[in-house]
Amino acid sequence: MLDRLTLDQLRTLIAVADTGSFSAAGRSLRRVQSAVSQAIQGLESTLGVLLFDRSGKIPVLTDAGRSILDHARKLVSGAEALRAKAESIAADVEPELSLAVDAMFPNPLLMQSLKVLAGEFPDLPVTVFTEGLGGAEQRIRDNTARLGLYSLRPQQDDLASEFLADIAMAPVVASDHPLAKAKPPITRAMLEDQVQLVLTDRTQITARFSGGVISRRVWRFADLGTRLEYLLAGFGWCNMPLHLVEPHIESGRLTRLALAENPGWNLPIHVVHDRNRPPQRAGRMLIEDLRVRLTTCPKHGPVKPR
Repeated sequence: MLDRLTLDQLRTLIAVADTGSFSAAGRSLRRVQSAVSQAIQGLESTLGVLLFDRSGKIPVLTDAGRSILDHARKLVSGAEALRAKAESIAADVEPELSLAVDAMFPNPLLMQSLKVLAGEFPDLPVTVFTEGLGGAEQRIRDNTARLGLYSLRPQQDDLASEFLADIAMAPVVASDHPLAKAKPPITRAMLEDQVQLVLTDRTQITARFSGGVISRRVWRFADLGTRLEYLLAGFGWCNMPLHLVEPHIESGRLTRLALAENPGWNLPIHVVHDRNRPPQRAGRMLIEDLRVRLTTCPKHGPVKPR
């Protein structure tokens, strides 16, 4: 019985319910009233229930009609979403864009590019995973993310990548910390005596890498935001993305350390994807928009293209 059910009948039901009459529905659907009546009668016959009470001047939904109407809206909405997804795939647009982004990457800049993307592809579902250390790469390898924006480890030949930008990093400490009061330049020996706040990886991808660890005493944190809170509270020193700590430096809560060695360095961020899953139209548009924004950043902005 339900094999004879059509989307056209469901759209007609919705039109009559929304406009209040068969004649108004006909005008909205650009059909004659008799065609609307015939479609509703066919739907009632297929379902075996009366959808409208026609005893008055205007048709009124029955209890069964109101219940069927809710399901009709969901079915029509689902069919339209299915058509939009199929059209996107045919037009070389990802059915969904999933991103694995290093927490070091400037989120305001990413949001600007995603707004542009949403304007161009309003029906495109987007998922953003914010990860630290090896987390972003793990998302790519698990196929839960289509594109990665993170610092690539050496010799990752199975992944395709292209350089996107350098993120300026800076050694910082709370302004009431002993290192902030020490006479510069700060030597390695002085750093070794103080607690260093270090990010720890939730994956095994960077387990064998200990780059950047200098101090003999280390406190480890699973996410960048928590480490920043402990940094501001004066628990130790660490290297942080300059764009994240610059407001705190300007307000006097943090002090940028003048180190005798490596006073500042850049974290290279790459666009990464599986070689067998290159970005399609939406992904390529996002990458190019990000690249333009990075290129037009102020001279002393947080990120620098090469």
